Parts: sequence; C-alpha cells; structure tokens
Amino acid sequence: MRLLAAFFLCLGLGLPARAATVEPLVIDTAAGAVRFSVEIAVTPQERERGLMYRTELASNAGMLFDFRTPQPVYMWMKNTYIPLDMVFIRADGRIGHIAENTTPLSTDVIESGGPMRAVLELAGGTVKAKGIAVGDRVEHKLFPPK
Repeated sequence: MRLLAAFFLCLGLGLPARAATVEPLVIDTAAGAVRFSVEIAVTPQERERGLMYRTELASNAGMLFDFRTPQPVYMWMKNTYIPLDMVFIRADGRIGHIAENTTPLSTDVIESGGPMRAVLELAGGTVKAKGIAVGDRVEHKLFPPK
C-alpha cells in the first residue's frame, strides 16, 4: 500500500505532496515567541502545489513560500480544502500583511499589498489564536537577524 501511495504522489495525481525540507520558524509576537515547523516551498513546482489537496494541517505546522526577492505576491486557494491564514513577510522579516481564514477552493486572488520576500501559510484561525499581527518579526534563516 505504501508503494502505491508513493507511486501516486510521484505522479502528482491529486494526493498531497510534501515539500522536501521542514525547518523551524519562530514569530516574535507581543505575547511571546510562537514556534512552528514549516515545509519550505522553494522550487516553482513546490510553490505552485503549496498546500493543495491537504485535508488537515497541525496548529504548529505550516508552509513557507520563498520568492527569493521582494515582489508583489498573488495567492489563491484552488484545490486547497482547508481554510488558511496567509502571512506575507517582507525582506526584513517583518510581517507586512495577513489574510485570515481564506476560503477553501476559491480562485479569488489574495494580494500581498506590496513587495514581500515570503508567505507563510498556517491553518485557518492560527493567527488569531496565537496573537500574530502585522509588524511582528519572523525568525528564520531567510531573514537577516535583528
């Protein structure tokens, strides 16, 4: 059964694929540090696939999309079955914009509101539950230290 599942994952037949790398990420909030374990989406294929076809996402997990250079970012929820919080992160590691509880399966465009280096996708409701806000600092190797 595992071989069959791996075969379908390799073919990309609608089963959830995982990014190749999982790393720690911390957000410094007014209430203190919040820690996550995030998959890293670096390649165009990983960024395109994102969290599509997932039916669950742990409250301490997410996916970090690295766009390498600051740019306007446009996301959508096509083929994404769970609501997500999208945290748009500037090149300096500060949160520049947040889209909370995005609508599953929607093709509506979610805009960054300016040039961003990365986007962190979390389970819907995580931002509110953890007190994450615009201006909070994200600690990860993509962003320069304070």
